Amino acid sequence: PYFPYTKHFHLIVAGFNFLLKPNRTSLGELEPIDLEDESIEQFGAARLEDLHWKQIIDAYSCIMCNRCQDVCPAYTTGKELSPSALEINKRYYINANLNGLANGDQSIPLLDYAISESAVWACTACGACVQVCPVGNEPMFDIMYMRRNQVLMESNFPHELQQAYRGMERSGNPWNLARKDRMGWAKGLEIATVEENPDFDVLWWVGCAPSYDMRAQKTATAFAQVLDAANVSFAVLGDMENCTGDSARRSGNEALFYELALTNIEVLNEFVAGEKPKRIVTTCPHCMHTLGKEYHQYGGSYEVIHSTQLIAELMEQGKLRTETGSIKGQITLHDPCYLARQNGVVDEPRYTLRGLDGDFVEMPRNSTKSFCCGAGGAQMWKEEEHGTQAVNMTRYEEAAATGANTIAVGCPFCLTMLTDASNQADQGVEVKDLVELVADALPAS
Repeated sequence: PYFPYTKHFHLIVAGFNFLLKPNRTSLGELEPIDLEDESIEQFGAARLEDLHWKQIIDAYSCIMCNRCQDVCPAYTTGKELSPSALEINKRYYINANLNGLANGDQSIPLLDYAISESAVWACTACGACVQVCPVGNEPMFDIMYMRRNQVLMESNFPHELQQAYRGMERSGNPWNLARKDRMGWAKGLEIATVEENPDFDVLWWVGCAPSYDMRAQKTATAFAQVLDAANVSFAVLGDMENCTGDSARRSGNEALFYELALTNIEVLNEFVAGEKPKRIVTTCPHCMHTLGKEYHQYGGSYEVIHSTQLIAELMEQGKLRTETGSIKGQITLHDPCYLARQNGVVDEPRYTLRGLDGDFVEMPRNSTKSFCCGAGGAQMWKEEEHGTQAVNMTRYEEAAATGANTIAVGCPFCLTMLTDASNQADQGVEVKDLVELVADALPAS
């Protein structure tokens, strides 16, 4: 019969796609691997039979509308990746080899027909393709699981990632800088550790970028000023803090993520879990997502909020007072993928900006429909795949087209990417973290 071979077959299978969709804590939560199970011979997806059954159904649910392609940062900047082509190619292969597959024949590698190796490594793991699909397809997950095969089984991945892996493994950070320097950013500031302030109300998870990256360190300093101004009792972990492993997991190195997660969970369970759990706050949405949405897989369940959420809360309660006039000209807001799309935090950053009385103007793609900066999915640690334009420049141009003098962000990766693009464009547009803008508006003491 012809019908099952057409895109109209989605009328039957798409309903099952929604009905049997995995229950996740967020749009982008990745499934864990039982690395302790010695019977598992294949980690990740090399062939069709390595994919979850739902990922097979995705191929037949696809209606070829290309919505996923239209919102994909990689595709729209000329990379080889097309999420819709991935699904369609799976379907074409299954249709052409149905008898053999039904008889138990092994399929050929996915990289031989479904997607290219360059396309696998072009994905920013932003989740836009998953969000926009009208029939519940999830091409991002296919790519994440193919990366697991590339890293864990084939040891075939972009060579630049090796330094990031080595740094996370040896020093607890992808910059591969000394663990003893993790608190170097706080020199001259009164930042209490959990040992020095055991009765803290909020644990500040500083993160690797604010600890080691010179530009992001300004955000950390600003957040310390904001917390002090609001009289928040907080503490940090100091050199007990490790990378959360977000980049390791989304680049396919689940083994490294597992080790980092277990180490961090052991520390966090000691200081924030118990009868009276304490909140964790961070300026990094990637840390926020990993700690709050993925560590539960290994026994770490925490309430994790973003810095903009805490700031909005403090403003609303009257505990944080700011002065107007610190923002000159128009300002626009870039919503980080792992803050807005992945975790739904869109109101608090805008509440904060309006509290500063800035001339706020939105970009066309905003809130949960934001466009990626280009750093997610471990792209921060590797060269961008060949295309017609860099992802960060595409997003910068959209921001600059609003006429804004300042681009506000809420993520250290976004800060780096958009600052680089702004410097390259050389149009005098400033990129600042929202926390910095709040610190600039604090009353003079």
